[in-house]
Amino acid sequence: MPVLTIDAESETGIPKSLSNEPPSETMEEIEHTCPQPRLTLTAPAPFADETSCQCQAPHEKLTIAQARLGTPVDRPVRVYADGIFDLFHSGHARALMQAKTLFPNSYLLVGVCSDDLTHKFKGFTVMNEAERYEALRHCRYVDEVIRDAPWTLTPEFLEKHKIDFVAHDDIPYSSAGSDDVYKHIKEAGMFVPTQRTEGISTSDIITRIVRDYDVYARRNLQRGYTAKELNVSFINEKKYRFQNQVDKMKEKVKNVEERSKEFVNRVEEKSHDLIQKWEEKSREFIGNFLELFGPDGAWKQMFQERSSRMLQALSPKQSPVSSPTRSRSPSRSPSPTFSWIPNKTSPPSSPKAASASISSMSEGDEDEK
Repeated sequence: MPVLTIDAESETGIPKSLSNEPPSETMEEIEHTCPQPRLTLTAPAPFADETSCQCQAPHEKLTIAQARLGTPVDRPVRVYADGIFDLFHSGHARALMQAKTLFPNSYLLVGVCSDDLTHKFKGFTVMNEAERYEALRHCRYVDEVIRDAPWTLTPEFLEKHKIDFVAHDDIPYSSAGSDDVYKHIKEAGMFVPTQRTEGISTSDIITRIVRDYDVYARRNLQRGYTAKELNVSFINEKKYRFQNQVDKMKEKVKNVEERSKEFVNRVEEKSHDLIQKWEEKSREFIGNFLELFGPDGAWKQMFQERSSRMLQALSPKQSPVSSPTRSRSPSRSPSPTFSWIPNKTSPPSSPKAASASISSMSEGDEDEK
């Protein structure tokens, strides 16, 4: 790769080329030894003072168009993003993701300001600087963390870390007596904007905590924190503990109500099942009863059969009118013939039987004559 010469500084004091090499048109090509982006995520990102860029090759100035095309091919594009990163949240992570994916081959350096600078120019933080450093080291998009980053980026800082571009949201950031601390970066053509995530910020999270302060204070008292650790007065401590006791009683009552409702529901389910089974059994019983004792039931048919048998037994069929004649033997005298004479007290069972009896009686009289 040919070595580029140093250009004149821009009006903002930022050199257009960040090389430390003297200007020369005949210098031999020097291979880049810049750190490469992390390929595995089995360890946190290193700190800048542990793995600083000691590359001796000239760091030529790139345009955004060139970087988006993937040039240079022998080294990654070094992108810098800075911030406070207090209460590290998804909005921070999304901004760093955008900075990391701005170019095909990029190395993301993240600068984190110290507590002294932050308290001086912005305000008190929830997390101290060591906690904020560690939070950034464990973000998957970060390749290197720069501790105690400057509030305003100087040419010396950009040159030391061989920074190609600075990524931040495009909203003017007024601080330290300036309307926009990134104004000189934008004028040098080194600024690349990212998009803020609406609905989430460190200030929003702190606002939620302040709004629900009583809830969180009561919760931490219940978890074993002392009133002194929570900066809670004696009266408020007693009030919070009393409220916790009331909440416990409410929870117990609620549990009892839920259990009683559950018991009632079970009883109702059981009663429904019993009623349903009783209805099924009653229908079956009624069906069997009607099948036996209904108008066309088996019991009626059986009763009719038995009554007809009883009637037949009480009134048997008529015997024949004349018994068959036996062959008379010559030695014996003929036996007298008898005819059945119906009992006068018993009436004939039917008209046909009455006529038959009358005819038999008339025939008997003729025989006697």
